Amino acid sequence: MKKIFVGNLDFGATEESLRSLFERYGAVTSVDLVKERDTGRLRGFAFVEMADGGEADKAIAALNGTNLGNRALNVSDARPKAARAAYGGRRWYIGFSSVWSFSAARCSSLMFALCIVSLLGLSRKCGQL
Repeated sequence: MKKIFVGNLDFGATEESLRSLFERYGAVTSVDLVKERDTGRLRGFAFVEMADGGEADKAIAALNGTNLGNRALNVSDARPKAARAAYGGRRWYIGFSSVWSFSAARCSSLMFALCIVSLLGLSRKCGQL
């Protein structure tokens, strides 16, 4: 089984149109049109899985650069998904409670600094009396 990346897709592309395009070269196991999580709109790329690696290579060679819906397709071998850091990498917070504790800690540090500055100001005034 071989997974194929199909990029520069027209936003009107359907699973059926991709399946029929690739079935000319062999058996298609699955078609996965990638959509935005929030809106459900197509992101402009898809993955097609074919049962036979040789047929998949023929499909890649034949379909790369061909037009589908007035767009030239970018067809290539799919690369493995890159490993991602836990919680999406360098995030400052994981949820609301973490944001709250981070903000509270920041505010308490600021209040502490203001108190120190105020005490220093009072001690200087008292020393002048």
